[in-house]
Amino acid sequence: MNKYGSIYLKSKKEIPVLRFHPWVFSGAIKSKEGNPKDGDIVKVYDNRKNFLAVGHYYEGSIAVKLFAFEDIIPDGDFWKQKIAAAFAIRQQMNLTDNKEEGTNAYRLIHGEGDGLPGLIVDVYNQVVVVQFHAVGMYKVSHLIKDALIQVLGDRIVAIYNKSSTTLPSNFAKTTENGYLWRSFEGNSAAIVENGNKFQINWETGQKTGFFLDQRNNRALLQQFSKDKKVLNAFCYSGGFSVYALLAGAKEVHSVDASAKAIDLLEENLALNELQESNHKSYVGDVMKFLKEQEGENEQYDVIVLDPPAYAKTASKRHNAIQAYKRLNIAGLEHLKSGGVLFTFSCSQVVDNQLFYNTITAAAIEAKRKVRVLHRLTQPADHPVNIFHPEGNYLKGLVLYVE
Repeated sequence: MNKYGSIYLKSKKEIPVLRFHPWVFSGAIKSKEGNPKDGDIVKVYDNRKNFLAVGHYYEGSIAVKLFAFEDIIPDGDFWKQKIAAAFAIRQQMNLTDNKEEGTNAYRLIHGEGDGLPGLIVDVYNQVVVVQFHAVGMYKVSHLIKDALIQVLGDRIVAIYNKSSTTLPSNFAKTTENGYLWRSFEGNSAAIVENGNKFQINWETGQKTGFFLDQRNNRALLQQFSKDKKVLNAFCYSGGFSVYALLAGAKEVHSVDASAKAIDLLEENLALNELQESNHKSYVGDVMKFLKEQEGENEQYDVIVLDPPAYAKTASKRHNAIQAYKRLNIAGLEHLKSGGVLFTFSCSQVVDNQLFYNTITAAAIEAKRKVRVLHRLTQPADHPVNIFHPEGNYLKGLVLYVE
């Protein structure tokens, strides 16, 4: 007898699942058995009752997030094997055993990219920060915790759950952020990334505390920063700013709407002994800041535009494209001839080609000649499941502007 609920799909709606796409949309469901509730484990079958996959059910547009395409029992050993497989990949990347130099912060679990939809796990030196984005994953949090302890062993001293803002709102009300295992005094610690130091506060910081997905792109910025005047827009805790200054930038301006972010930036400057550097911080709206610079004829050699996601749903895509276009026009207008623009989008619903076309339109309107030097994306510890192209959320371009 099947102790799990059953989901039966409409005719031909099994095709994406047979191609290992990890989502089942509500419109694909023909019928249900077992009265599954939010977060319950269910087995998915085609129209003829042939087994397809196992996943977590949720009453929403994405009705089932699939974590296995074999008829398995998702017990503690199952979750341990999944996390161990992800850890083995990070070992190959030489990310798991850097203690004092190099890099000791990385993403261990990247949702669908690691076959665990709805689960994000970041490692900050010896502290693990977990974010559950799906009710089903949250309901097995005790098994996820145990698996992390078994796989990571003495590499870690604490596991912190930060899911109150990532779970569906109706469910998040019943949860609180806090430690799943042990605790860490102060809820913050310094990590090392490519030899540079950053203070991470997983309790109050954005996301899990730091934007690990820009690690490689921050390193690339260093190649363009020596003796240059750099603007880091939407700077958050100043990752790009620190890299530019340590690479020998002549001057760096950092702008963010959050005063707390600027406080973090100042901490990171001090950590890297850059508090006396030629750096200026500005709290305020980036577009307003750029507009105010027009009167001062402020021009930069390098500009970084790394805004938050302008669109989280397809219905917001058009407005997001217009916002990206306006922002990049403003950025292009403030670049010197021969300058370099690092421009990004982390909006999942804006794909690579649409982002490229938007930046092209901005260049046309700004009347600047532009060459593409690099196409950027997320690093290898944020892998994309080839059967789930939606996981390729971070897009970036490095542009040479005449």
